[in-house]
Amino acid sequence: MKKQIAILGSTGSIGTQALEVIEEHKDLYEVYCLTANNRVWELAEQARKYQPAAVVIANEKHYDTLKDALADQPIKVYAGADALCQVVESAPIDMVLTAMVGFAGLRPTISAIKARKTICLANKETLVVAGELINELAATYHTPILPVDSEHSAIFQSLVGEDDNEIEKILLTASGGPFRTMSNEQLAAVTKDSALKHPTWDMGAKITIDSATMMNKGFEVIEAKWLFGVKPEQIEVLVHPQSIVHSAIQFRDGSVKAQLGVPDMRLPIQYAFSYPKRLHLSSKRLDLFKQPLEFFKPDLDKFRCLGLAFEALKRGGNMPCIVNAANEIVNRAFLEDRIGFLQLSDIIEKTMNRATFEATPSYETYVATDAEARKIATELI
Repeated sequence: MKKQIAILGSTGSIGTQALEVIEEHKDLYEVYCLTANNRVWELAEQARKYQPAAVVIANEKHYDTLKDALADQPIKVYAGADALCQVVESAPIDMVLTAMVGFAGLRPTISAIKARKTICLANKETLVVAGELINELAATYHTPILPVDSEHSAIFQSLVGEDDNEIEKILLTASGGPFRTMSNEQLAAVTKDSALKHPTWDMGAKITIDSATMMNKGFEVIEAKWLFGVKPEQIEVLVHPQSIVHSAIQFRDGSVKAQLGVPDMRLPIQYAFSYPKRLHLSSKRLDLFKQPLEFFKPDLDKFRCLGLAFEALKRGGNMPCIVNAANEIVNRAFLEDRIGFLQLSDIIEKTMNRATFEATPSYETYVATDAEARKIATELI
């Protein structure tokens, strides 16, 4: 029987590549539900091609447009945040790929966990914002969480077969983004157009900017802590411009296991779908003769967002939620040419200092914190 997959965020970079994986393995996987936030026409086109049972457009103002576009199709059409949470609970669904961007992915992920659906986690903000809560819910409802981020998938793959062998250190690799070799003076003058030109990965706009500031890597540090149960001091970030070594594990005996491959997000997506099996993937193969493998220490003075993420993780509570909310605001402001590149970290740090800190947050606390931090960051722009 084919696995039924719901894709939250099917029109984004991860979502579209997941559909490519499903198309390559039509005998194993089938799309049950597709969702998008605003890209109504792309969602309608995907629905016509993949014939899911249901589609959801998160922005309710696009409901009529989507309904009309699919009027001749036997596909149920829904809209709104509540519909997102309800559709992932549908009985036929086996796996939910959470590829939505930002805080918006938290609530439907919680609903899917409570419905005991296997979670293929691409929405890192879910663990950044509420890692402790998510882990508690996953344990309570016996729901597996499989990482889709290339780095966390690499760590996960490196741990297969290791059972209870103790992790001494996680070596989390980072490309360094497009501005790795620039001075602070040069960074002050960079534009969104140059920031959106990632040297190795083809990603959505938000995550590409987060990669340029290295906030994305900071979020991945927080995500790694919750996925693999390590302390912040056990996570080391290595700048690796070639993006070939996707991450590694150092064990207590000093041995290191790593996962290598060409930069292709379809590989970790497919591994999450097929785990523990490996399936054929129509992609380029790694040729280690063609490039060197280089590693550098990250410059925390230049890329302050990475340091702020480590600080938030060490402080704990709702501080990572504050950082995420502020980052979503400044990321959008930079993309809209309202602030400069170096202002992103300045505004995030000021928001961290002004927002209300809660050491033991509940879900309701996270929602309130997100709103408060967004308001503070917006006022600082």
